[in-house]
Amino acid sequence: MDTKKILIIEDEKSISDIIKFNLQKEGFEVDMAYDGKSGLEKFSTCKPDLVLLDVMLPVIDGFEVCKKIRESSTIPILMLTAKEEEVDKVLGLELGADDYITKPFGMRELVARIKANIRRVDLMNSKQNAPSNVQEFGNLAIDMNRYEVRKNGVPLELTLREFELLKYLAERENKVFSREQLLEEVWGYEYYGDIRTVDVTVRRLREKLEDDSSNPKYIMTKRGIGYYFRRP
Repeated sequence: MDTKKILIIEDEKSISDIIKFNLQKEGFEVDMAYDGKSGLEKFSTCKPDLVLLDVMLPVIDGFEVCKKIRESSTIPILMLTAKEEEVDKVLGLELGADDYITKPFGMRELVARIKANIRRVDLMNSKQNAPSNVQEFGNLAIDMNRYEVRKNGVPLELTLREFELLKYLAERENKVFSREQLLEEVWGYEYYGDIRTVDVTVRRLREKLEDDSSNPKYIMTKRGIGYYFRRP
């Protein structure tokens, strides 16, 4: 298997060094940057498989870095935050981060999160040449095997997490799932985050899938319970 490359964008060198040491022990190749501007430059040159991104960065903050990366790539982004305020975590997710972890964190948990996200990408890539399995729902065509979605024939750029949530719900039409169930089933490992992670991902999906995200016709809300997929 190819060695996976992690880009750490973190201005506290002591933290970066500890993370780098532990990731290298796990067999990862690691590159580092200490501010947002150099982080974006490193991203364009080193072509990482995952970005570990601090929120509080000099020059360009982590939110803007996340936004810039998402303009050209769907690779996993795991955000590091030293703040307890949920607004920072939610904003990161809204900008396209796949996951977040709050400092101080255990190295075992961090490594597990990184490995889980990379496994998901490897699984997706392994299915790119799989036989097509397109299912149509109104003006949406979802290829369940190849991780591709088209709306009116036009490909949609979904992150891996967004696709997995869409696929999970679409394969179980009209069945309502709580946020806790979706965290467990779609995120796929012991998740320490907030159930609002699901709400943010649903909101991002609706913005891409729906003609009017405030009046959805695919991903529906069951008030007080959770979400379900409806064929229009």
